[in-house]
Amino acid sequence: MDKLLDRLRSVVGSVVVDPDVLEAHRQDSATFCTAGAPLVLVRPASTAEVQEVVRAAGEYGVPIVTQGARTGLSGAANAIDGCILLSTARMNQVLEVSVEDQVAVVQPGVINADLSRAVLEQGLFYPPDPSSWEMSTVGGNIATNAGGLCCVKYGVTGDFVRGLEVVLASGEVIRTGRRTVKGVAGYDLTHVIVGSEGTLGIVTEATLALRPAPEAALTAAATFLSIEEGVAAAAAVMGSGLRPSLLEFIDGITARAIQDYRDMGLPANVGSLLLAQSDRGPRAAEDVAAIAEICTAHGAVDVAVASDAEESAMLLEARRLVHFANEKLGTSLIDDVAVPRSQLVALLHGIDAISKQYDVLIACPGHIGDGNMHPTVIFDQADSAAEARALQAFGAVMDLGLALGGTITGEHGVGKLKRQWLAQELGPVGLQLQRNVKAAFDPEGLLNPDKLFL
Repeated sequence: MDKLLDRLRSVVGSVVVDPDVLEAHRQDSATFCTAGAPLVLVRPASTAEVQEVVRAAGEYGVPIVTQGARTGLSGAANAIDGCILLSTARMNQVLEVSVEDQVAVVQPGVINADLSRAVLEQGLFYPPDPSSWEMSTVGGNIATNAGGLCCVKYGVTGDFVRGLEVVLASGEVIRTGRRTVKGVAGYDLTHVIVGSEGTLGIVTEATLALRPAPEAALTAAATFLSIEEGVAAAAAVMGSGLRPSLLEFIDGITARAIQDYRDMGLPANVGSLLLAQSDRGPRAAEDVAAIAEICTAHGAVDVAVASDAEESAMLLEARRLVHFANEKLGTSLIDDVAVPRSQLVALLHGIDAISKQYDVLIACPGHIGDGNMHPTVIFDQADSAAEARALQAFGAVMDLGLALGGTITGEHGVGKLKRQWLAQELGPVGLQLQRNVKAAFDPEGLLNPDKLFL
């Protein structure tokens, strides 16, 4: 492959073959997803350089795996043996922020939080906010159609993608979508590419919709002694006509882990914790007061309501500690099934039964406002039998989510981790149609070829 490497060095400013660097870049943040040994890491700085990499890969029949910040949790950015890793890290410019059109035009390597801060300076708001927003890139968010804490009101990344510039497997460039608010000409290729996890093309530019910046949000936090009370309160909030900008659920296992990690004043017998926010400016105080009343009516033993942004941040601290607290309990295998809100109690009871059946601990925090929960199987990885049971439990949770009319992934994507269950969710006809789409975009199968489909 010396000729390929020479070709890449002639067209890309950053070409890396150092074994230590390749080792550090060969996988994302998912556990239990195999990763191969890449041939090379390239960091193009422009669409033209991406085109040249893709053309070179096509000539030599070498697969390409595109990577952002590798914060994903499905193995979608994992290397395969002999592949070219294409990092978008150097393509990190916010090219335009238009107050008049309320759009931003950005390169894929822009960090989510950096974009949010840049548009806020213009009085605008980019709502998608995955928990990794201080690290994850816009390109990675688009690749997985990432969600976040604000989805209950604002939706996922794809709801804010107006148009894309994409390098196809042929090396050609297409522009999909448009800058306008409305537009229905032809097939919606933009949203075919959103969530495709690098299997259809390489995004090199995105036009994103923005909103006027809301005022600082206010928060309410309610503690319950059972799961059922917390879920019922959440359902009542969503059925009340209120539209919180955040509605998060923390199960008892996670809440107690948080309390052990940092004293948050939670009782030892806490069953669940509900966190809600409103960002409706002058009406935010009224909203959180109404949410507090609903929680009290549904059995909350303690309700705290913030009076300002500083207190709101303090109340949200528990949510920010979820990952760190559960890490202290053992190795984590994080799922992200989503079910209709009417099935949330059945999901949580089913998860409890799975936990007992396979003798593993399963925590279940999540975005309860939109039904996207994060069942987290926790076990001792040094115990091979426990690891095997954990993997079985993980699969059983996904089977349960599908049985309840849900989906195997609400925001993390399929990657390598969930390929067998994608076929189950789509069915044979739907799966074949998706394979046909892949073949139309990438007939030689060189773009992230071992993801999504078995």
